[in-house]
Amino acid sequence: MAELLLELFSEEIPARMQARAAADLQKLVTDELVELGLAYEGARAHVTPRRLTLCVDGLAIRTADQKEERKGPRIDAPEQAVQGFLKSAGVTLDQCDVEEDKKGKGAFYVVRIDKPGRDTTDVISEVIPGVVRKFPWPKSMRWGSGSLRWVRPLQSILCVFDGEVVPFEIDGIQSNNFTRGHRFLNPDQITVTAYDDYEQSLRSAHVMLDSAERRQAIRTEAANLAFAKGLQLIEDDGLLAEVAGLVEWPVVLMGEFHKSFLDVPAEVIVSSIKSHQKCFALTDKAGNLSNHYLLVSNLIARDGGQKIIAGNNKVIAARLSDARFFWEQDKKIRLEDRLPQLEKITFHAKLGTQAERVGRIEALAGEIAKTIGADEIRAKLAAKLAKADLVTEMVGEFPELQGLMGSYYARAEGLDEDVQTAIRDHYKPQGPSDDVPSGKVAQAVALADKIDTLVGFWAIDEKPTGSKDPYALRRAALGVIRTVLEGELRLQLLPLINVAIRPIVDAMQAESEVGEDEPPMSEVPESDAPADLLSFFADRLKVYLREGGTRHDLIDAVFALGNQDDLLMIVRRVEALSAFLDTDDGRNLLAGVKRASNILKIEEKKDGQRFTGMPETKLLLQGDEKDLNRAVSQSEANAKRAVEAEDFVSAMGHIAKLRGPVDQFFDKVTVNADDPTFRENRLKLLNRIREATLAVADFSKIEG
Repeated sequence: MAELLLELFSEEIPARMQARAAADLQKLVTDELVELGLAYEGARAHVTPRRLTLCVDGLAIRTADQKEERKGPRIDAPEQAVQGFLKSAGVTLDQCDVEEDKKGKGAFYVVRIDKPGRDTTDVISEVIPGVVRKFPWPKSMRWGSGSLRWVRPLQSILCVFDGEVVPFEIDGIQSNNFTRGHRFLNPDQITVTAYDDYEQSLRSAHVMLDSAERRQAIRTEAANLAFAKGLQLIEDDGLLAEVAGLVEWPVVLMGEFHKSFLDVPAEVIVSSIKSHQKCFALTDKAGNLSNHYLLVSNLIARDGGQKIIAGNNKVIAARLSDARFFWEQDKKIRLEDRLPQLEKITFHAKLGTQAERVGRIEALAGEIAKTIGADEIRAKLAAKLAKADLVTEMVGEFPELQGLMGSYYARAEGLDEDVQTAIRDHYKPQGPSDDVPSGKVAQAVALADKIDTLVGFWAIDEKPTGSKDPYALRRAALGVIRTVLEGELRLQLLPLINVAIRPIVDAMQAESEVGEDEPPMSEVPESDAPADLLSFFADRLKVYLREGGTRHDLIDAVFALGNQDDLLMIVRRVEALSAFLDTDDGRNLLAGVKRASNILKIEEKKDGQRFTGMPETKLLLQGDEKDLNRAVSQSEANAKRAVEAEDFVSAMGHIAKLRGPVDQFFDKVTVNADDPTFRENRLKLLNRIREATLAVADFSKIEG
C-alpha cells in the first residue's frame, strides 16, 4: 500500500474559506478514487493561508482487474438493435456468447469483457486536474492568459505517489515534488517524498500545517502573555479561527492604547480592535477592560516585534479616536429625536419602513406587557426607542452593536434602567448559546419584535421553505419559545398574532385600494396566516423539546388536543405526562386505553359509525362495567377540574385511578356481546375511557 500527497500552493486563501476548502478537497479526491476502483485506508486534509494539502493513505499500486458481463438483445432481435449493442460494447458478434434466459424468455447475446487494472499513478493524473478545475470555491478568479479559475493565483502543485511525482499539467502548471516554507522566514524550495517528511520539513521552515495546532498555539501563548501581565484573555473562538487562517507561524505580541480611550464603552473598543486589526481584548482580574491587547504576527521579528507593535498601536489609536468621536457625537442627539430618520429606512418593500414597524412593535409590546405583568408604559417606551440606534454613527460603523449602543445612549439620557435593559436585550436570544432577555419589560419588547417579524412575513407569504430561511424566521420563533419557557411567561399566542397582524393587513388593504382593479391583499393573511403561524410555532416547539430529550410522541399527544397556544402550559402538560408514563399505573393504563381505542377503531369501521354518547346505566349488568362507568365519571370530572386549575400532575393522578377498573373490565367483561344492545352500550363505555383521557392528552398518539 502506498501514500498520495497533494499540495495546491497559491497566494493567500481567505480565512473564511479555508476549512470548507480542505473538506471539499478531501471529499472530491477520495470520492473520485473510490469511483475508479481505488479504496483507501485513511485521508486527512490541512490548510494554511497559502496551501491546501491532502494525504491519502493505503492506496494500491494498481487498480484490480475487472470482469464485466453485459446482457444484450435476443438473438432474433432486429439487426439494428444487435449492431447497436455490439458497437456500445466494443466487440464483434463472434466475441459474444449465447445464453438462455433463466426466466424462459429465450436466447440472448452476452458479452464478457476483461478489464485489466491500471496503474494508480495514471488514475491520479486524471483525477487531480479534474478536481482542481471544478473546485467549488465560493468566489474565484482568473489571472494572466490562462483559463483556470482559483480562489487566488495558483502557483505550484505538489503531487507525489509512493515517493514519485505523478505527472500532469494544469493550465501551464506542471506537477512536481517541492513546496515552499514561510513566505519571509524560509521562502526556498523544499523537496519532499512523503507526508511525514513534508510536515516536518514545513515545520522546520516555520509553517504549522495543522490549523488546530495553530489555534492552540495562539490560545496558549496569548493566555501566558496575559497572565504574565496580570490580565485575562477575552475568549473569542471566531476571531481565533480567523487569525489562525491568516498566519502560518503565529507569534503573539502585546500592544496597548492610551487609557483615555477606556471612557468609550468596552464593547465598542473590543469590536473596533477585532474588526479592524484582528486583535484580542484583555480584562483585568476584576473583569474591567484593559488598555492592553494581543495581536498575532506571522513573523519572528529581529527586534522582538517592537515595530510591529508600534505600527498596530498607531492604527488602533486612530480607530479608537474615530470610535470616541462617534460616541461623543451620538450622545448629543436624543434617541427620540432620531425616530423621524427611521422613516427613511425600508424594513421590507411589502412591510413598510422601520418607523412603521416601530409603531407596530410599540403597540404589541404594550399588549404583551399587560399579559405578562410588565410595566406597560416602560415597555412601550423601550419598544419605541429600541431601533433608534440604527441611525447612529456608532452602529453605522459597528452594526453588531445595535441594541447595545441604544442602551448606552438611553443611560446617558437618564432613562429608566428597565428601558435601558429592554433596548439592549430586545434582539435576544440570537442563537442557542445566547441568553434570553432579563426582566419583564425586556421580555415584552423582545417578544413583540420577534412576533411582529414572524407575523409580517407570514402575512406576505415569505415563509421558510426547506433549508431556506433568508429572514431567520426559525430563529425568531425559537427566540419566542425560549423567552416564554425560560421566563415562565403565561402567553396565549393566537390572540397576540391576531393583534399583530391587524395593522399589517390594514396597511396592505389601504395600499391595494390605490389600484381600482386589484383584489384586496388582506384576504389570505387574515384568514390563513394566524393558524398557519401557530402551526409553525408548534413545529419549532417540538424540535426544541426533542433536542432537550423529550419524547416526540408525548409532544404530539398534547398538540393533538387542539387549540394549544400557551407554550408554557403545553410544556408543563408534556412534563406531567412524561412523569406519569414512567410509573406502572401510567404504563398499564396506556396499554388499557390503547386496547380500548383499537377495539373501537375496528368496530366503528365495521359498523360505519362512532359509538359516542353516554352508555345507558340500566344496561350495565356486570359489576365490573358498573365500576368502570363510575370510575370514568369521577376521574374525568376531577381531571378536568385539575386541568382548569393548570395542575397537570393532579390531573394525571386522577386519570391514573382508571387503571384498576379498566384492567378488571377487560378481564371480566366481553365487549362484543352476542346481544347487539349490550355490545353497543359497552362500546360506548370504551369510548368514555378514550374521551376521559383526552382531558390530559390524546393517548392514541403515544407509542407503546
